[in-house]
Amino acid sequence: MLADEPGAQTVADLLRAATGPLSLSAVNLGEVYYVVARRHGETVAEQVVQAVHQEERLAIVEATWPRIKAAARLKAAGGLSSADALALGHAQELNAPLVTGAPELQAAAGRFGVELVWLG
Repeated sequence: MLADEPGAQTVADLLRAATGPLSLSAVNLGEVYYVVARRHGETVAEQVVQAVHQEERLAIVEATWPRIKAAARLKAAGGLSSADALALGHAQELNAPLVTGAPELQAAAGRFGVELVWLG
């Protein structure tokens, strides 16, 4: 993450302290790229994505049909974008906390029994 982004220090601390596997949906990495590119340009977005790929303990997880279908069910409940639903479904699949600063996910995590690490 960029040092000046909200939650960047929290994410860095979580990466340092993590003892188990870490993962990020490829779709959500695309969202990171999009946000960084809009705010700072594509060159910086490429650097961020490259840094994410270099984090050895972080697996980039593909959006398979079962994952997309699970996310679609969450999205059908209302109030989530496809990317947010994928992030929530990914956390459910792994029975893992969801690290996010997305306000929509703050409310939805509790509804769907997902632990939340809030970056907001």
